[in-house]
Amino acid sequence: MALDQFSDVVQRCQALPPDSYTTEDHDIFLIAGRSCIEEGNGAQVLSIVLDDTNQDMVRCMGWNLLPPLVQVLLKKEDKNVPHCVAIFNHLLETCTPKELLIGLLEQLEQEEPVLIAETLHLLLKPLQKVLLRLGSRKGSSLGMSLSSALEQLAKLPVHHTKEQEEDDILLLGRCCSDLTAFVKPFVQEAIRECCMGDCKMSAKLDGALVDQEELRTELLKFCMSALSRPLLEIQLNDSDTLASSPLREFATEILNILNAIGESTPGLVYQPLSKRKKVAGFFEEEVRYPKESLASLAHLVFVHHLTADTFPCVFNPVFCLRCNMDHVSLLLSRSEEFRIQKGLELYEKSLVRVEDNSLPSELLEIKTFLTVPQNLTKVMTICPRHDLRCKGLKVFQLSIDKFNLEAKYNFFRFMLKTSNHSGVEGYIIKNIRSQIDVALRPGKSNIWFEGFRLLPLLRLVFTLPDGPETDLLQYLDRIMEALNLLRYLVIRDKLSENKTGIWTALCQIEDVFMKPLRVGINMSRAHYERELSSTMEKNKKNVKETSVISVSVGDEELPNMTSESQIQALHSALHTFDMMESVLVRIEELTEVKNAI
Repeated sequence: MALDQFSDVVQRCQALPPDSYTTEDHDIFLIAGRSCIEEGNGAQVLSIVLDDTNQDMVRCMGWNLLPPLVQVLLKKEDKNVPHCVAIFNHLLETCTPKELLIGLLEQLEQEEPVLIAETLHLLLKPLQKVLLRLGSRKGSSLGMSLSSALEQLAKLPVHHTKEQEEDDILLLGRCCSDLTAFVKPFVQEAIRECCMGDCKMSAKLDGALVDQEELRTELLKFCMSALSRPLLEIQLNDSDTLASSPLREFATEILNILNAIGESTPGLVYQPLSKRKKVAGFFEEEVRYPKESLASLAHLVFVHHLTADTFPCVFNPVFCLRCNMDHVSLLLSRSEEFRIQKGLELYEKSLVRVEDNSLPSELLEIKTFLTVPQNLTKVMTICPRHDLRCKGLKVFQLSIDKFNLEAKYNFFRFMLKTSNHSGVEGYIIKNIRSQIDVALRPGKSNIWFEGFRLLPLLRLVFTLPDGPETDLLQYLDRIMEALNLLRYLVIRDKLSENKTGIWTALCQIEDVFMKPLRVGINMSRAHYERELSSTMEKNKKNVKETSVISVSVGDEELPNMTSESQIQALHSALHTFDMMESVLVRIEELTEVKNAI
C-alpha cells in the first residue's frame, strides 16, 4: 500500500515543475516514502530516487527521507542497509545543502548514550560533506553543527579511570576522534584564508566568497565550549600512563585549532577575565572567552603540558602564578569535585616552580591571593572526598612556604581573622610556632617573628572568641595549638632575653586568654559532669530517653545517641578538658618559676 502511494505521488509530480508541488504532495511523499523504507522496500525506493526523471522532485523533497534512512543505518544488521546507504548518499549529492543540514541536525538529537555515540559516528561525515557544499557563508551553519555535536557529546558519561578510557564502552573517545576529523577541513580553510590575507576581510576561494571572520568566530566558540565540556570534566591520562589516548589527542587538537585561528595560548591564559567584550559573531550576553574555558586551558597547559612548545619559557614563575590565580580561584570556588581537583592541580603546578620564601607581601594586595586561601579552607574542611581534603592541605602548606617572612606574617594575620574554622586556625598557629622557632635559632633572627612586630600576631592567637563562655570543644584545635605555642614560648624564650616579647605581653595574655580559659574549663567540666551523672543514673534505671547533649557537624544536628554512646562522648569531653587544664597548669608553673628568678 505504501509503495503504491509512493509510486503514485512520484508519477504525478514528474510532470510538474518543482515550485508547483502542493502541500499534499509533500505529505504523501514524506509519509509513503518513510513507510516504504520502514517496511523494507529500499530497493524500490532506490530505483525511484535514482531515476533521472525524478531528480527535480528528489532535490526538492528527498531530504524528508532522512529520518527512516538513519534509523535503518543505525541498526546495521538490517538486510535493507545497502539500499538505504545508496539512497542516503544520493540524497547528500542531490538535495539542497540547507535542507540536508536541517534534516541531519534533527537526527543528531538522541538521549541514550550508546545511540548518541552511534549517531555521531554515522552522521558527522555526511554533515561535513553538506557543509562543504555550502561554499560561502558556511560559518553560522558550521556553528550550529558544532554546537549540536558538542551538546550530544556532553550527554555521554565521562571517563574517570585509565581502564574506562581504554575500554571506551560508551565511545566517548571515538566520538572525540570523529569530531576532530569533522572540524579539520574547516580549520584548514581558515588557515588558508589567513595565509592569503587579512582574516577580517572576505577572501575569494574556489570562486566563492567566504566570510573568514565568521568562520574563525565559530571555530573559537567551538574550542571554548569543548574546553568547558567535556574537557574540564575529564581527567586526562598522560602519555606515560596511557600511550594512546583519544581524549588527550582531542584536547591537543583543540589547543592547536586555537593557535591555527590566531589565538595565542599565552594570551588566552593570561588575559584579564573580568571584562566582557562585545565582538561580532557573539550575542550580547555571551562572553568571547568564558572564564571556565580559560581555566581549563590553563590546566591543560600547566598540568598536562599540552602544546608546551608554543608556550614561551621566558615567563617568570611568579608571573605565571599571578596570572593563574584567577583560574585557580574560579575552579576552587565551585562545588563539583572535578573542578576542585583541577583547581588544586593547577595551583600546585603553578607554585612548585616558585622559589621558597620568595613571594612578596605586595601579592596579598591582589584579590585572588586572598580568595584562593579562603576557597582552600572550604576544600580542606567540607569537601566530601578525603583525598581532595588532604591534597588541599598539602597545597595550602606549599603556598605558605612560598611567601617571604613579611608575607607569611601578614598572611597568618589575615587567616586568623577570616578563616572562622578551629582546625584551620590551629594549623596557622602551628605554622606561626615554626616560624618563631626558626627566628630564635642562632643567625636566623628576623623582624617579623620576634620583637614588637610579633606581639600583634600573638594577640590574635591568645584570645577566646566568646571569653569564658567559648565552646571549648568546638574550638579545641585552635585552643590546644595556642596553649602549645604559649608553653613553647615560655620554655624557649628566656626571661632575660625576651626576644619574642612574650614576657612583656604575659600579663595581658593571662587576662584575656589564660584566666578566661581556666573559668571556661571549670564551667564546662561542671556542666559535663552533671550530664554524665544524670545519664548514668538514667541508664541504671533502664529509662528510655533521647540524647542529653547536642552533637552536630556544621549546622546539621546528628541523630540521637544511645545512652552508652552519650556516656562515652561525655567521658571524652571531660578528658579533653583535663588535657587543656594540664597544659595550662604547666604554663602557669613555668611562668611562676621564671618570674620568681
